[in-house]
Amino acid sequence: SKDDEVVGMVATGDAKKTLLTITEKGFGKRSKIEDYRIQSRGGKGIINLKVKEKNGFVVGVKIVNEQDEIIIITEKGVTLRTPVKSISITGRATMGVRVIRLKQDDRVNSFGKIINNGD
Repeated sequence: SKDDEVVGMVATGDAKKTLLTITEKGFGKRSKIEDYRIQSRGGKGIINLKVKEKNGFVVGVKIVNEQDEIIIITEKGVTLRTPVKSISITGRATMGVRVIRLKQDDRVNSFGKIINNGD
């Protein structure tokens, strides 16, 4: 629709990795890279998530491995570190599962992949 916005873009290379999506209301999902068709320069994007009142808008997307961990940060400063494997792999246009429980007036602000240097 005209109100849609691009919130992220990723370059894919390894079909074993998955696309992780996190929403403002604490939902997340992983989907297989092969579920997305390749877009050329004139492409209009691909729907990645069914945005509903329950899950909210997408905060961001990242390419992840099964062994990765992420950290989620909310507007109120709450943080959650969680393994990626705890988030289900689902279809491309699904809602996702709850990853973090939020207080009513809080929202996910950002998330990132934790880089482990083998320490």
